[in-house]
Amino acid sequence: MKEMVKRIYVQKRQGFDIEAKELLQDLRENLQIQDLEDIIILNRYDVEGVNQTVFNQAKNTVFSEPQVDLYFEEEYPFKKEDKIFGMEYLPGQFDQRANSLSECLQILTEGSRPIAKSAKIYILKGNLADEQVEKIKKYIINPVDSRECTLNKLETLKEKQEEPQDVAIVEGFINMTEEDFEKIYEKYGFAMDLSDLKFCQNYFKNIEKRDPTITEMKMIDTYWSDHCRHTTFLTKLEKVEIEWDLAKSVYEQYKKSREFVYDNKKAKDISLMDVATIAVKELNKKGMLKNLDQSEEINACSIKAEILVDGKPEEYLIMFKNETHNHPTEIEPFGGAATCLGGAIRDPLSGRSYVYQAMRVTGCGDPRTSVKDTMANKLPQRKLTNEAARGYSSYGNQIGLATGQVTEIYHERLCSKKNGNRSINRSCSKRKCSKTQTRTRGCSYTIRRKNR
Repeated sequence: MKEMVKRIYVQKRQGFDIEAKELLQDLRENLQIQDLEDIIILNRYDVEGVNQTVFNQAKNTVFSEPQVDLYFEEEYPFKKEDKIFGMEYLPGQFDQRANSLSECLQILTEGSRPIAKSAKIYILKGNLADEQVEKIKKYIINPVDSRECTLNKLETLKEKQEEPQDVAIVEGFINMTEEDFEKIYEKYGFAMDLSDLKFCQNYFKNIEKRDPTITEMKMIDTYWSDHCRHTTFLTKLEKVEIEWDLAKSVYEQYKKSREFVYDNKKAKDISLMDVATIAVKELNKKGMLKNLDQSEEINACSIKAEILVDGKPEEYLIMFKNETHNHPTEIEPFGGAATCLGGAIRDPLSGRSYVYQAMRVTGCGDPRTSVKDTMANKLPQRKLTNEAARGYSSYGNQIGLATGQVTEIYHERLCSKKNGNRSINRSCSKRKCSKTQTRTRGCSYTIRRKNR
């Protein structure tokens, strides 16, 4: 029987294997695995739907570059003593490498588009214990978007499409007790809290008079997530205690500004969002933002400007779009940071604006924090920081957008198990922290979600 799936391994030549060398150093420093002697990283490609002639033509043009790559068709000379594992994207995740490969092969076939899959194979060299290998796997593979893949070749890359089942109903939801809510909270991994579930229960019980489907609950859960609803920033602050005198005086100014802005009218709850936006509201009320273009759209700032075009003045709008992607970047750094830039770009483009520049100002935990000091179930800070930077660069480079400023501010209390009352702020350029350190006193507050 003719073999349908063709496989090829691609390895960087010595001197060009920068990714492997960086990972080796990273694992030795952060995981303290000194027994790890070397790492080889292979890009593995499986394709289906190409003949041998096209496959041979693609070896040194699509799959690899002869100047920097070595390729191995079908089999790679693995050694028995090596520890080997592979990583691939989860089903449903977009694999850009495989997608580009498929497009390039289609150009060569001049016909139908071949199916392609890609994976990364890691070869660990050294006298490593099984628990050390598992530790490395856990560090490299982010279960949110990836999984460990089989090392065996599949007979076909075609995915079987199963007939979808009827949408499940959350039986008994409208009569559930708080104890029942705890169980379904664990079962479905909801982002919303118990008070949100009770709110949903009240709606379906009194308005819809039926149990919801799991699709409806998942949709509500998505729209009420921190990413979509800005739950953290809109959380009502009921008690605020500040130790640092400067921060305390700024907060008092904020409260005075609230009195002026809302002027005995129904004021918004005190929240981080209100703290962030009150200054602009005050300036606008004082009539100091005469160039501000006001409309029902409040998602971005636009100012009116008169621009000389061929010596003649024309009216233009200059748009500023800020995008926060804290939550997606925290759980999936590369994609979260990439789509952060994407979101900031798409909004002005939808208004027929020309996007000419971006800046990246991020705040996160100290990337020098040891993995053992990282909070449970959290990505190591160094991995998060580096992958987020790569994701942002990837998106910007692909669309040719200049990023004029990149600033990262690290705070040790954002990711460490330690909870000292002193913190360090560092402004960083690329990877190296500046030597200057500004010590600031921390502040604490009690928060409660607003009742609907």
